[in-house]
Amino acid sequence: MKYVVDTHTHTIDSGHAYSTWLENIKWASENGVKVLATTEHGPAMPGGPHIFFFNNLKVLPREMYDVIHLRGCEANIVDFEGNIDIPMETQNKLDLIIASLHDVVIESGTEEQNTDALLNVMENPKVDILGHIGNPQFPICIEKVIKKAKEKNKIIEVNNSSFRSRPGSEKNCKKVIELCKKYEVNIIVSSDAHVCTQIGKFDVAHELLQEISFPEELIMNTNKDKIINYLVKKNKLKDI
Repeated sequence: MKYVVDTHTHTIDSGHAYSTWLENIKWASENGVKVLATTEHGPAMPGGPHIFFFNNLKVLPREMYDVIHLRGCEANIVDFEGNIDIPMETQNKLDLIIASLHDVVIESGTEEQNTDALLNVMENPKVDILGHIGNPQFPICIEKVIKKAKEKNKIIEVNNSSFRSRPGSEKNCKKVIELCKKYEVNIIVSSDAHVCTQIGKFDVAHELLQEISFPEELIMNTNKDKIINYLVKKNKLKDI
């Protein structure tokens, strides 16, 4: 199985990553990635970029070195009501929004509260992907979240970096993948790259998918048209 899209990457603008946007694009081009999203952390993340950064992403080329570029954000969920740290005016300008829980932004609540945060953020039509929901720091009712993702046509991320940076994620991620298979929910495999050499690296996530015999038709980044068509149907990417 070949993956040609990476929808979760960071640059030096995040405050804790180590490559520039141009380095990321070049690496993607040289390593078979056809669609690359830049998804910096929202401004609630310590060291994260100012909101002006996201408003100005339009200056970045749509395509470079034969790589289609998506102007995105990894928005922080800031409360259990599912609000994110990106104002609606800015959300309307972005191609792709990942919504994630981070412990430096919001302290983990009960399983019910954490679950509510994810259920509520899915009510936002601008949110496309739920980021690293297998993180054991935020226990959730995985089945409730997956069923809601099916209802709201959201994509569930399988984050390859979680297995290294969030110990204990593998068990949860396996359950996430199994339930996505059961309920036929689309997933997307991502690198969460914080240096360009991580872009397109999906080795651990791929092994889990193979172990579960996850159907390729539910994986959104085995063909560049899958994610593009998904976003176009949501009235995004009007210039493509």
